[in-house]
Amino acid sequence: MSDEANRELVLRYFECINSEDWVGLRDVWHEEIEIRAVGARPRHGRDDAVALYPRLFQAWPTHRDEPTRIVVAGDVVTAEVTFTGTMADGRQLSFDAVDVIDIADGRIRRLTNWYDVAYVRDQLAAG
Repeated sequence: MSDEANRELVLRYFECINSEDWVGLRDVWHEEIEIRAVGARPRHGRDDAVALYPRLFQAWPTHRDEPTRIVVAGDVVTAEVTFTGTMADGRQLSFDAVDVIDIADGRIRRLTNWYDVAYVRDQLAAG
């Protein structure tokens, strides 16, 4: 795929998670998707991958992952992201993360996610 097509695929991924469009999210995943998210066990395959996301966001009735910088290097896309969320009790949290995304056959084949999990846990515990 072209760099622009890869960029658009990654933007579609963020649109899906921000709108909780789990059907659309399934469509961006390669059938052999592998996800390595901080604090979660590795996920393999579309069903396993899609099942992760509602659980990730269940504590956040309002949430947004805003890609602030996207670097495309062929079939590898790196996205700097700012997550902002509001919990059910009204607490808000914002932090930066990095997603590294590998693309194969026009779909996301592998995604790793990186952020300061200790900071996030401290912020959540402070409430």
